[in-house]
Amino acid sequence: MSEVSAALVRELRDKTGAGMMDCKRALGETSGDLEKAVVILREKGLAAAAKRATRTASEGLVAVVATPNNAVAALVEVNCETDFVARTPEFAALVDRVAQQVREHGPQVDLSAMVTEAVAKTGENVVVRRTTRFEASGNGGLVGSYIHAGGKIGVLVEVQGDGAITSAAECLPLVRDLAMQVAAANPRFVRREEAPTDVIDGERAIYRAQAATSGKPEPVIEKMVSGKLEKFYKDTCLLEQPFIKDPDRSVSAWVADAVKRVGGSLTVKRFARFQLGEQTEQAA
Repeated sequence: MSEVSAALVRELRDKTGAGMMDCKRALGETSGDLEKAVVILREKGLAAAAKRATRTASEGLVAVVATPNNAVAALVEVNCETDFVARTPEFAALVDRVAQQVREHGPQVDLSAMVTEAVAKTGENVVVRRTTRFEASGNGGLVGSYIHAGGKIGVLVEVQGDGAITSAAECLPLVRDLAMQVAAANPRFVRREEAPTDVIDGERAIYRAQAATSGKPEPVIEKMVSGKLEKFYKDTCLLEQPFIKDPDRSVSAWVADAVKRVGGSLTVKRFARFQLGEQTEQAA
């Protein structure tokens, strides 16, 4: 078993919540490979789930700027060094200007002059950490948004519907509720069909390793694995999650009921979710 550093053991513990000695053993078994150690701990039932993001100490704001017709919207995260600067009106105005530039010119727009000016004014390092821009396609497209906790979490959701639904007064609040759902429940995919095969195969392998310790017959193990996969879909797929305003219904059932009252059809196409300070790939 290889020797591993205390810092790596602490990092694994932070990611999984497992005990220090369990983390040390798992890292020793994997020669210090953090991700493989996470899998081992999950297989042994010592970690409830692998966290997709590690946290940083970055301060700053997440912001959204949309066009008046909600056809185009930008989502940005801008970081600074201290919460004091992040809470100033000047910094908020900077983040708003960054979002406007991204909305108008796309994520590749040159923001270097704006950042340089902000560094000079604040005396802190200012970084435009990430940006994205959604543009709804054709008639019936709409981009909803939501900002949570004063700029700690921001969400964009794009939907496509027929003219009847997207022109209805009820539609924009509905899409905003979808964005609130994404902010609160942090899904990874819109629907289960979008989950990559390697992700599902990895989850299935972990669930099978967990179930194998039960000593149950193979048919029972297979049912246990299938049940855990269904829970995985319910936790990670937006349309299968319990709706935050009515947990007895799934998001898809709630959307269907809302659309039925107005008439027409509505499809959730994609979402993006930024949480201040996280280190993770952008959602679908």
